[in-house]
Order: sequence, then C-alpha cells, then structure tokens
Amino acid sequence: MTSPIEAGVIERHNESLSADHEADFRSLGERLARRGLDADALVEKVARFTVAVPSWGTGTGGTRFARFPDPGEPRGIYEKLADCAVIQALGRASPAVSLHIPWDKAEPTELKERADALGLRFDAMNSNTFQDHPGDPNQPLSYKFGSLSHADPAVRRQAVEHNIETIRIGEAIGSRALTVWIGDGSNFAGQSDLSRAFDRYIESMKRIVEALPEGWRVFSEHKMYEPAFYSTVVSDWGTSLMAAQELGEKAFCLVDLGHHAPNTNIEQIVARLIRAGKLGGFHFNDSRYGDDDLDAGSIDPFRLFLVFNELVEAGERLDRLAPAHMIDQSHNVTDPIESLIRSGAEIRRAYAQALLVDRAELRGLQDEGDALLASERLKSAFRTDVEPLLAEARRREGGAIDPIRAYRTSGYRQRVATERPAVAGSGGGIV
Repeated sequence: MTSPIEAGVIERHNESLSADHEADFRSLGERLARRGLDADALVEKVARFTVAVPSWGTGTGGTRFARFPDPGEPRGIYEKLADCAVIQALGRASPAVSLHIPWDKAEPTELKERADALGLRFDAMNSNTFQDHPGDPNQPLSYKFGSLSHADPAVRRQAVEHNIETIRIGEAIGSRALTVWIGDGSNFAGQSDLSRAFDRYIESMKRIVEALPEGWRVFSEHKMYEPAFYSTVVSDWGTSLMAAQELGEKAFCLVDLGHHAPNTNIEQIVARLIRAGKLGGFHFNDSRYGDDDLDAGSIDPFRLFLVFNELVEAGERLDRLAPAHMIDQSHNVTDPIESLIRSGAEIRRAYAQALLVDRAELRGLQDEGDALLASERLKSAFRTDVEPLLAEARRREGGAIDPIRAYRTSGYRQRVATERPAVAGSGGGIV
C-alpha cells in the first residue's frame, strides 16, 4: 500500500504529542471506570466504526452565486482518490469512498487497482440524473423537467439505463449499494400531476431494483426542495418509506441530515425507519437553514449525538440492517481534506458519546416518568469529552493524534498545488 503522505510525518507528529495524549487518556479512563466503562473496549468499538467519504467532497463546493476553488483541487477521480487516501491515512475513520457517476466514470479495473494501492475500497454508488450531461453519449436527453418520473418514456428509459450502468460499474469495483436521489418535481402548481409523477417514479425504480445483483441494496434519498420548489417527487421520509416498502426487500431509505424541514426531529425518523426495517444509511452533514451541506457536527452536535443515541439503542435490530454511513458535504470556504477529516472525527465523537449512555438506568427513568433525570443522564454522556478516545483509536490504527495539525505539517496541499493546474472560479446561475 502506498500513501500520499510522506513516510514519518505521522510518526514524528505522534511522538511530539504522545506524553500529553497518554496523560489525557489515562485521566479519562479513570473517570469512565468509575461509571463502569472500560476505555480500551470503547476505543476498539470506535476504531471499528467507519464512514465513507464522498469523492465529490474533495473538491471545492460553491453556491448558486459563485465558486472559489482552492489550490491543488483534484482534476479527476484518481486525484480525488489520492486526497481520500490522505484523509484515511491521518484520520483512520474513512477507508471507503462513495463514487458519483458519470462524474467519476473511469475504467473499473484501473479504479479498483488505484484504490487497492491506496488502501481504499468503494462504498455505495451514486447516480446522477439531476443535471444534464452533454458530454455523455449515453444521456443525450435533458432532465430539465425530470428523470425517473418524467412524462416522456424516453427520458425515463434513459434515466433507468444510467442507474443500471452505475450498478454495473459498482459491481466491477466491489460496491454493494446504489443511492438514488432525483431532483424531479415542479416549481408551479399545476405544472405536474402529483400522483402520476410518483407512479412513474415507482415504475422506473422497479426496473432499477430488478437489475440489482445478488446482495445489493438500493437507497431512496428524499429531499424537500431544490431544484423543485413547489413539489418534489420524493420529498420526505414518509414518501421514501412508501417507495421502499413497495419496491421490496432490496430497497431502503437513506437519511440525509440536511434534507428536512427546520427543527424536524430527525432522530425520531431514524427510530421509525429502524422499526420498519427500512433504514438503509445516512448522508452525514449539518445545516442551519436548509440543505446547507455543512461539516458534520459543526452547527448542531447535540442532534448528531441524538441520532447516534437511537442507533446504539437499537442494538441487534440495527446490526441486522447494517446501515451505510457516508458523508455528504460541500466545502465552500475550507480545505475539503480538513473538513472531511474533521467530519469523520465528529461522527465518531457522537457514536462514542452514545456508547457512554447507561441504557438500563435511562429506561428505568423513562418508565418512572422522571423527565428531568432522564434528560440529565442523556446529556451527561453528551457533555463527556471523548477526544482522548478518538485520538487513541486513530493512533492504534496508525493515524494521527491531531490529524488536521499533522495534515498541515505534511505540506500535502502545497505540494499538490504545484502539481495540479489552478482552476478558475465561476459564477452561479443567479446574478
């Protein structure tokens, strides 16, 4: 396995911080022991928990108004994979990459060889029928007025065939799932028949499900709005659940933390989907106003913790579902590598905090109707600083105690900036 990070960078970094880290880890271990918790056992659980990084997340994002690319931005999938390998080498939380087709379309054998050489594997595939692809001969028709739910059967057929092509690429590189998000909907009342559009979507999705290989799953991703602002065909978790139930045992729901109305109780949605046996996975990010795609845990870390509280509470029911964990972010003002490292750590932080909850005590307080103490027991886990656990999990796996500091020390961004031509900024669609 080769690494884009210079040999010895992580080792020197860890050596400089090891004394303080070991003291912090011992101190936390003593405090956890008084609560009947074993720090080493928690480290092992945290180390086993991983989350896939999105290939598209390694590039600079933007708004509808403008995009400001950073130096050294990856120009194609192989440079994206190199950046993903840096994220994994330092953070040790993300050994898998989620590809987006046709953005990342390449010869599957070479994709697999490059990933293997970097110590990476591939997670769920993502199809793209929410924009036109004038350079793709397989998608000459426009998706301006929809894709899988389009009124024109030829457009629907093209969208279905694109999803099947995405499955075939994924099958060749070791993926086992397909995420389908469509931008289909309407901007004006009367523009689209709400019922017939959903029927056409289900009809198209059935053809995609029929093409899934043995052992594969398909994730239906919902989104309230954007680009359709009046109605969206798959607009909420209820619609996604209806679709998954009708599509059968291979179909599941994907929860993107940003695809909900403000103040929605996302953890309750997660609990309901677990009960229904249809929780397929997550796109982790954070938001203030809508689908902001901000770094996971950067706005509302308590909400992220509450989601993981439901996941840990589910126990064996969740184990049977084996949901996929993926990041989905847009990095407009930060180095994407740093943001993805941080998000992986924040997702693990929420998981580690959820592991600290005394489940038996919490259930007893709930059954007794002690609202205040039940809330207090839950929040005491959230208030615990688990950073030493996270750092120890990284260190034991060969990662960095402080991965962002180690990344900056490595000079990786400066090096690739000299190797990759600068990309010009661009304006958005609104002026």
